[in-house]
Amino acid sequence: MRLLSRSFCFICLGFSALLFQSGPAAALWPFPPKRFKGNALLSAGSLGLDKLDGRIVAFGDFDGNQFLDVMSLSEDQQTIRVHLWDHDAFEFRPSNQLSLGRRIVNVIPADYNRDGRLDILVMCESRTPEVLDLFLYLGVEGGFDSNVITPPQSTDAQPLLIDAFGEMKVDLLGVAPSLVGHSGLTLWNNTRSGGDVGPEFFHLVDAPLQGTACIISSPHSNAIVDFDGDCLGDVFLTCGSHSHKSFQIWTNIKGRGFTLSRSGSFPENTGAISFADMNRDGTIDMIFPTCLSVSMSTGIGTGCKINIVYNQQKPLCASTSGASGLGQTNYCRRPDNLCSSDPDFQFDFNQVLPFHLKRVTFPDLLFSFIHQGIVSYDLAELTPDQSDSLLLYDITTSPPIPIPIRIGDLDLDGFPDLVPIVVQKRDRSWTTPILLFSVSCRRGLAGCSGNKLSSGRSYKVMTKNTQELYDIKDARGVALLDLDEDGTLDLMVQRTGKQMGTKVTFIQNNFFHDAFFLKAIVLNGACVGWCIPEHSNETKYHPFGVAYSGPSYKYTVIDPNGYRSAAQVGQLPQTSYHALQTPYAFFGLGRTNNYIENLFVGSTKTQTYHYINMEGVIPNSKVVISPPIGNRQPSDWKKELYLRPGEWIPVVSLTVVIATLVLAIIWFILHLNEKREDELERRRKLHHINFDAL
Repeated sequence: MRLLSRSFCFICLGFSALLFQSGPAAALWPFPPKRFKGNALLSAGSLGLDKLDGRIVAFGDFDGNQFLDVMSLSEDQQTIRVHLWDHDAFEFRPSNQLSLGRRIVNVIPADYNRDGRLDILVMCESRTPEVLDLFLYLGVEGGFDSNVITPPQSTDAQPLLIDAFGEMKVDLLGVAPSLVGHSGLTLWNNTRSGGDVGPEFFHLVDAPLQGTACIISSPHSNAIVDFDGDCLGDVFLTCGSHSHKSFQIWTNIKGRGFTLSRSGSFPENTGAISFADMNRDGTIDMIFPTCLSVSMSTGIGTGCKINIVYNQQKPLCASTSGASGLGQTNYCRRPDNLCSSDPDFQFDFNQVLPFHLKRVTFPDLLFSFIHQGIVSYDLAELTPDQSDSLLLYDITTSPPIPIPIRIGDLDLDGFPDLVPIVVQKRDRSWTTPILLFSVSCRRGLAGCSGNKLSSGRSYKVMTKNTQELYDIKDARGVALLDLDEDGTLDLMVQRTGKQMGTKVTFIQNNFFHDAFFLKAIVLNGACVGWCIPEHSNETKYHPFGVAYSGPSYKYTVIDPNGYRSAAQVGQLPQTSYHALQTPYAFFGLGRTNNYIENLFVGSTKTQTYHYINMEGVIPNSKVVISPPIGNRQPSDWKKELYLRPGEWIPVVSLTVVIATLVLAIIWFILHLNEKREDELERRRKLHHINFDAL
């Protein structure tokens, strides 16, 4: 035992010296140092976009390697450049570029011919006033096809990407000057697939709306979002003028197209409308700013508020068996049947209903929920310097680009946070993005005074360890993305260049949290696994870059206290006016010690099976779903799960290796001791004299 103890001490000292020594021997450590250190929002610089002379206009995976790439537009709005993400160098590298020689107003990446590659639709100003010329460039190996396709023109109200007939194709919904049907809207019906191209790539038809649509505003916040909870994307239309906006919601009915189900008016001077599940109840809500006045010459609104209009739907049942066994399941959604439609959904713009239990009777009180109307937060109560002004339009582009309030779960607690661009009070030329974390309601926070406890949530500006974000004084846009696919939502701030000459700055979200996330992307079914090109000299490729608008995700998780909650996230709901939304869905799961109980993935298919339910999905992973073409069984959906290696994996792996080596050495020493004792015992037996035999 003395020999064993001495040997064990020497082993420990040896490994300690290996792990903690400095100097050249430190190169024996097999894992690279962390790129970003510190629990804070850290500036990552321009990441290879130092010479950017315009702005970022779109995100997409152009090379199909599951890393997000960006597309930029030059300052004169005539040249498009693709910048591919280099994982090893941790920066963007220039790839392809297109120069059109005319003013470009928007670029929308998508797989328009459904061949598994990312194409781009370019919208340019026409010689005719208030008309846009459309140009479609198909993706080929290493770039884009030089043979441009020219779809029919659109009005200056930019068309929206939509799968109108549930065929998993990319159509366009807008207004064409040459055709306005009885519905008031035009559909650019995509008649091509699988690489088949021709002059009539899009055929103009009347939009499949059962009724007459309103006059679309320009700019607008049109979107494809699931409002009634059936996991099928519905159409949201913004109508009216800048100062007086209204909306229409057209629900997607299988086999019948879209039916007008809701309409209403927004408050005066409403800005861009965004959509997210703000109170984590499994429904999509509306978020938008309103201001007392808006100056179109500066793009600044003053006297502003941030408003949330909650989607009022059936709540989540307290158990998987429904409502207490009394046949009351129509009053709630079971956790294993989240994609059930609620035709009575509504948005109340008039009041807050703190404890209104609509359609809920005893014993449904066990899982009763709170219905809210509209909840408004004064911007002056949220900002550190009590500023009440927001940047609502980027006037450095022509025409001006509306700037929405960016929404994303930056702390992974399951409740989305807000990132508006605030005009500072002491100097109105300073525009800074601020981070508003969703927090539990308590006295002293905006929206929590008196009896109006809203949804039990409020927003608090994050000031600790965020200085590098708030040092930016010339922001003209902000977007949320996952840099290098590391499982955190980071920020991309677009700038005028007046402060430091830099047009874009990336902010690394380096806060360490004990919560989990999930990323998901629904493909368009162009290829199953690998895409095989028609030409033999081209290499096969993955269709990872062909996400499309309209899919929806619903999930339930159980927190460490045993409480079940549901949430909903849409995929790429908006594509117009430099929407800058990622092709994947990213959502925080909060603190959970379990798998994701149910993950419902809805596509835009209008066949019998338009969604699937995945059980036991591992958190901190990425799910890639490819629905099959046609009316196929849910078992035919292709599902792939990619786990993200955590920062703790190298340390744990090294610990396991060291522990295994230590145990092996201990075993070897004990084996030698036992072998020596056996040999001594054998020798003693040889010299033993049997006196009884004498």
